[in-house]
Amino acid sequence: MGGRVSLALVIHNHQPVGNFGWVIEDVYQHAYSPMLYALERHPGIRLGLHYTGPLLQWMAANKPESLDQIRRLVDRGQVEIVGGGYYEPVLIALPDRDRHGQLTRMRHELEEMFGQRPRGAWLAERVWEPSLAYDLAAAGYEWTVLDDNHLRAASIREDDMWTAFTTDDRGKRLSIFGTEQGLRYRIPFKPVDDVISYLHERVTPDGQYVGMMGDDGEKFGSWPGTFEYCWSREHWVDRLFDAIEASGDWLTMAMPSEWLAANPPSRRVYVPTSSYTEMTEWVLPPDETAVFVRLLAEARARELPAARFLRGGFWRNYMARYREINELHKQMLRVSEAVEAMPHAGAGGPARKARAVDHLYQGQSNDCYWHGLFGGIYIVHMRMATLAHLIAAEDLADMARASAGGEPYGTRLADTDLDAIDEVLVSARGQTVVVDLAEGADISSWDLRASRVALASVMRRRPEAYHERLAAAENASAPAEAGAAVSDTPKTIHDIVATKERGLAAHLHYDRHERRSGLVHLLPADGSTAVADFVAASYLELGDFAEGAFEPIVVADDRLVARRLGLLRSSGVDRPLLVEKTYRFGGGRSDPTLELETKVENPGDGPLAFELAIEWNVNLLGGGHNEAAFYEAETGERTPHDVLGAQPSASTIAFGNDYEGVRVSAAIEPVARLTWYPVETVSNSEGGFERSYQGSSLLFRWSVTLAPGESRTFAVRFGVTQTVDHSAAELEQ
Repeated sequence: MGGRVSLALVIHNHQPVGNFGWVIEDVYQHAYSPMLYALERHPGIRLGLHYTGPLLQWMAANKPESLDQIRRLVDRGQVEIVGGGYYEPVLIALPDRDRHGQLTRMRHELEEMFGQRPRGAWLAERVWEPSLAYDLAAAGYEWTVLDDNHLRAASIREDDMWTAFTTDDRGKRLSIFGTEQGLRYRIPFKPVDDVISYLHERVTPDGQYVGMMGDDGEKFGSWPGTFEYCWSREHWVDRLFDAIEASGDWLTMAMPSEWLAANPPSRRVYVPTSSYTEMTEWVLPPDETAVFVRLLAEARARELPAARFLRGGFWRNYMARYREINELHKQMLRVSEAVEAMPHAGAGGPARKARAVDHLYQGQSNDCYWHGLFGGIYIVHMRMATLAHLIAAEDLADMARASAGGEPYGTRLADTDLDAIDEVLVSARGQTVVVDLAEGADISSWDLRASRVALASVMRRRPEAYHERLAAAENASAPAEAGAAVSDTPKTIHDIVATKERGLAAHLHYDRHERRSGLVHLLPADGSTAVADFVAASYLELGDFAEGAFEPIVVADDRLVARRLGLLRSSGVDRPLLVEKTYRFGGGRSDPTLELETKVENPGDGPLAFELAIEWNVNLLGGGHNEAAFYEAETGERTPHDVLGAQPSASTIAFGNDYEGVRVSAAIEPVARLTWYPVETVSNSEGGFERSYQGSSLLFRWSVTLAPGESRTFAVRFGVTQTVDHSAAELEQ
């Protein structure tokens, strides 16, 4: 019996903003470059290639020959170039103007680079909301690729997914392909014959079926075990391409736009909010994740109809689960407004705005706005890079506004995180500071403008669903038996449980509070609280000031005074204690200052005794014993940022990062006991479970006794020195 079926492949290649060059080089050598050479060897293979802006920029600077290869493949009609948001943002998280700007910039860049204007758009992390149909079409795109998970949510049955669909929003129409799960999980993880047989089962007399497989290019050589399997030992990709070319009597390779030109969408569909299945799993609260995974696995194993109706979480809830993601997102929105308001007039106005827009767009790269197996907010160097671009964009926007006679600097109450409660936003020429009055009057953001360092970006240690997998794997681990069979077929990343060091479960500690700075801890008066107690989050907290609400007394450009009448547990009894915090902001662009005076007063009728500890969390990229990141004692002796440290009595301490050009000197009054330790999380990634440095926690500690009516004041005065000014350097170019 005759008949045909079509296969459409779209390979998505992405590297995040801020990723290390050596990492990109490794992926290029193991996945990106071998695929281009394979396509040259197999002229009968026709597919779509998508490269994100950060990767294209790296290739242009480091591997220009690869762009020539792609251009030749496009010219001979073998490759369709696929667009999307230039810096790979999750589009639904952006203001409309930035959605359009990211999409149109990619279209223009690709047309100039490869001579082909893209008609299709890759959707970052396949995060879909119905409004995107309008956004994509308005930016000139005709189609996108969603998941089978999306289509099931729109009541599309499995066999009906082998086609293209039409949807629309606000008068704009868009075509949709669904990347079919059977193909996505077979390529390249099943034998070639299995893939070919699976396709042959979809042959029809009229040849109206098309199987779309849109997935990450990194799985063809960069994921664990795939390089040997795909290229160096099993040569899986070449064997697949050989088999496809040999099946030309019934199997047609079709580029997506080519398919649509000959086969208009078969039916209308309206897809609800969704992403790929794993993303909807990762966004769930940890205690609900296991329930969802179990129910879905059981339904699939028993082939129950319920599997089609089981849904995970909603992507936007990453901003509810992670305070750090929400504040990053809201900072991005604030910066976007500032950049949009930049004046066009004046010397260098358009060029300055274009530079600010580029920094803003890089600060919208998706990887730090969620967390899962393939990326996330825990990846510290990418988080700091994302924040650095947002600092840069806001700095350029504020400088332009000041040059035009505006007043971008000052201190004001503002709901910076959109939780319906005002924070204090301090904008100065040298720094931007956010103080969260409702949660301890603590500093949630301390950004240095000249060096573009987000000093306060330290992650909270919190439970993750995959921590249970780690603990279970460590408990069940045993040496493999000699001669045990080992599969030559690599597993998908979702099925791998690997660790980068032994005993990681012992490092699973969870914080009681967010990792802000200026937190007030009240500890037992005998000074017995050890640094290990803070590492394990097992210390005895006697007060309610670390996250309790403070009342603003004075909000001025140069200072903030906030007060809380709270409680101290003494001898099993709650006694009143008044804590007043005074922040002072000063200094210049390269040498801003930040001071915190903490006044404790006993308004009760009995004596009080306790240890006062002021917690300061800083991130200076000190992981891996980075020699550039340091603590420096009064003696001048330096220690790394990712080890435990202590000084029994000190009036000063300094910390910084020589590479970043930042040094912070702290003057302490009266002299204090100092302890510090690295804040480390245990997270999962393509390479397995690993311990990740997230910052350092420094504690200033004093023994305090207060008679009734007595008060005492303790001060830490930070002076910053920066040897670089990136914005000034850019404006001179």
